[in-house]
Amino acid sequence: MKIVVLAGGLSTERDVSLASGAGICKTLRERGHEAFLLDVYLGFPYDADKLEEVFTLPGAGLEIAEGIKTTEPDLVAIKASREDQSDCFLGPNVIEICRMADIVFMGLHGDVGENGKLQATFDLLGIRYTGPNYLGSALAMDKGIAKKIFKMSGVPTPLGTSIKKAQKDVELAELGLKLPVVVKPCSGGSSIGVYIVNTEEEYREAIEKSFKYEDEVVIEPYIKGREFACGIIDGKALPVIEIIPKTGFFDYANKYQAGATEEICPAPIPDDIAEKMQRATELAFKSLKLDIYSRADFLLDDKGDIYCLEVNTLPGMTATSLLPQEAKAAGIEYGELCELIIEKSLARYNA
Repeated sequence: MKIVVLAGGLSTERDVSLASGAGICKTLRERGHEAFLLDVYLGFPYDADKLEEVFTLPGAGLEIAEGIKTTEPDLVAIKASREDQSDCFLGPNVIEICRMADIVFMGLHGDVGENGKLQATFDLLGIRYTGPNYLGSALAMDKGIAKKIFKMSGVPTPLGTSIKKAQKDVELAELGLKLPVVVKPCSGGSSIGVYIVNTEEEYREAIEKSFKYEDEVVIEPYIKGREFACGIIDGKALPVIEIIPKTGFFDYANKYQAGATEEICPAPIPDDIAEKMQRATELAFKSLKLDIYSRADFLLDDKGDIYCLEVNTLPGMTATSLLPQEAKAAGIEYGELCELIIEKSLARYNA
């Protein structure tokens, strides 16, 4: 098949996305597909009459992936590097190349890649893509809305609320909360802009910093506990994985700095707790109207209670990312996982 692996963009998770995309592209080419790695924002300036050639180019576009840094990407510099300096999110020839493909593998993370806007655009243009539909993506990306849906659907989740920038001076007591709390952007990813605060001063500082990322933040009680994730494919949960950062919590640096985190799959927890996480994952997936695949993140406190923090609709897809590790524990190797995602996604269009 001709497959565009779409990655990059202008998200704070840009580098993560490029690493995921490179892994997906390489394994698909190894398995006989004509795959090409394409940056959704920078695009591919190329002779319009020869675009079909991109699927057989020796480099497969992989030169754009430089690996994941431990700091957030400089998005201002990325914008400045675009040749046409257009304010359009879609770079040169992106739509044209995607329309030539049998399917677009969504290797994007965060922002436009996961909020449903790109999925809706592709639906209108008749471009087939992998991963959840536009509605499920939009619901899951907004942590404030997702939390409300979890509460209504019976998915265990921390109490809490979301506030707009105009409410930033509101007191915690007025929100029904008390220290310590977690402050995080409503639609962010990779734990960027997430703060655990213990004092009023730290809280005010976290609020100011979080609002630099977007106009709405989520505030919820801090729950001390072990960290877990549970992937899901086609409505069925995978084995649970435990995430053990050597220091702090599973933030951006711990996610992507080599050796900073230990991951164990299947997680060393009692079967009944693993089962609860798996059922909660499936319920969250269904309640958010998702399809194809995703990954839910959990906390387990010392009382044995579980809390679903969020659902990632396009989770990391390097060979060592959480979802591929869980799939491997279920007997699905990395290349098979990539093809399974394509197979399930194509079935949506043939139904």
